[in-house]
Amino acid sequence: MRVVVADDSVLLREGIVRLVTEAGHEVVAAVGDGPSLVDAITEHRPDVSIVDVRMPPSHTDEGLRAAIQARKNVPGTPILVLSQYVEVSYADDLLADRVGAVGYLLKDRVADVDEFLDGLVRVAGGGTVLDPEVVSQLFVSRKDPIRTLTPRERDVLQLMAEGRTNTAIARALVVTEGAVEKHISNIFGKLALAPSDSDHRRVMAVLSYLRT
Repeated sequence: MRVVVADDSVLLREGIVRLVTEAGHEVVAAVGDGPSLVDAITEHRPDVSIVDVRMPPSHTDEGLRAAIQARKNVPGTPILVLSQYVEVSYADDLLADRVGAVGYLLKDRVADVDEFLDGLVRVAGGGTVLDPEVVSQLFVSRKDPIRTLTPRERDVLQLMAEGRTNTAIARALVVTEGAVEKHISNIFGKLALAPSDSDHRRVMAVLSYLRT
């Protein structure tokens, strides 16, 4: 894969570049501010970009806003955002265009190299990857709409929102794939959401409901 890395911390930026390179991918640009990120994505059209939320000058959400601008310039360009803290509004902003190929992970996840690289590949492939902490806060802040779901269905829904496949959900919950499919069918029925063969559409449908 061809990757763009954007982080104002030279140490973290170079660390991510090294991780990505050692995994066999090509880093086509490594930048430290929002405008440079937009330029790099527009010029290189990478398979995926890794973006820190907070960058100069105010160190608030410049990275996120640059990523959103880049997706306007290059529709659907895959973006994996890294954040120090959970900000549910950032997840909403990323998902707003409903195109997919987005991820939001806490920076702590980078320490788990395999998990981080797996998320990167899934985003590059058009998937939606959300940090479990983000998903948990989505549920906490929007508890009322899912009261009709059983505890097991909520477990399945949370794993769906993290971008897990049916096979991965079955493995995590130690149940059969058939059981997972039944739970998903029940979830869509209770939430009045039409099932889809597309994992991305499935996740987006769930998150769209949670945002209402």
